[in-house]
Amino acid sequence: MLTLRQIEVIRAIMVTGSIAGAARLLNVSAPGLSRLMKYTEDSLGVRLFDRRAGRYVPTPQARNIFDLLDTVHRKIDDLQTAVAGLGRGNSQELCIASVPSIANVMVPRAIARLRQRYPELALDINILKIEEAIDYLLLGRGELVAISSRFDHPLIEFELLASGRLTCIVPENSPLAARATITPEEMARHPLIGINPKDPYGAIMAAMFTKSGIDYQMNVKARFGTTVCSLVAAGLGIAIIDEFTVAHNVVRGLKSIEIEADTAFHTYVAYRNDLPLSAFAEHFRKLLREEMVLASTYASNAKAPKTIQGRTVT
Repeated sequence: MLTLRQIEVIRAIMVTGSIAGAARLLNVSAPGLSRLMKYTEDSLGVRLFDRRAGRYVPTPQARNIFDLLDTVHRKIDDLQTAVAGLGRGNSQELCIASVPSIANVMVPRAIARLRQRYPELALDINILKIEEAIDYLLLGRGELVAISSRFDHPLIEFELLASGRLTCIVPENSPLAARATITPEEMARHPLIGINPKDPYGAIMAAMFTKSGIDYQMNVKARFGTTVCSLVAAGLGIAIIDEFTVAHNVVRGLKSIEIEADTAFHTYVAYRNDLPLSAFAEHFRKLLREEMVLASTYASNAKAPKTIQGRTVT
């Protein structure tokens, strides 16, 4: 049996016509190549080359073998090209989905890093409501969903992504924009734009007011955080929203204010537990978690009081 290395050496000698030329082509030493060639011919019991005036000429009986060797070598090249393409994501597609709150900022940042690793990877990104996530996974439309709540399902795994907090957003020209923190009671005095209390984040918001015994009026409700941000930027009121939607201050015209209440929440990545994730999906999951943890840390540091010469300032 010929090894792949022997096939490579035989072809190199056939192409260059000499041991020295084959050694240069393969970037190895000529004596080592000569020994391997002698061993190969001895093992096969067939002389593959005639030596004529320092040149290696294929023997008549070996010409058919050389044709086959050349075909094998081309197939090996095709295999290597395919493997290299796989490492870049060539001819591969990753299908993922996210709820809007995570898709607004976090998913694009993770995708940008994913494309650095797999520049040729095709992507199919869906924005889903929470109730659509199960069908998306069970019907095989995609591999994973970034989601803002979890529930029990025999075929779906929910893996923690990152924890965050709700934040109060106000127009940047509002008198409230100078505040570092705000209480639920103070927020209740202003026109509130918010997410439906049946939404996971909306439920946390409602519980915050209920625990404080505060009545509040939500004049405008919106399903998606991007809509809420636009309404606040238009001066229609203030809002309570998750910190990932407004991470890194990407939404113009708004100021985020820390809420003096327990508004912690958790986010998850959901995927089928009976199917393995592709390498692309696993890498995306890792990058998304890193981006969300970074965003949460960034928000916490931005809200932390600064000290100048031992004096705390806000």
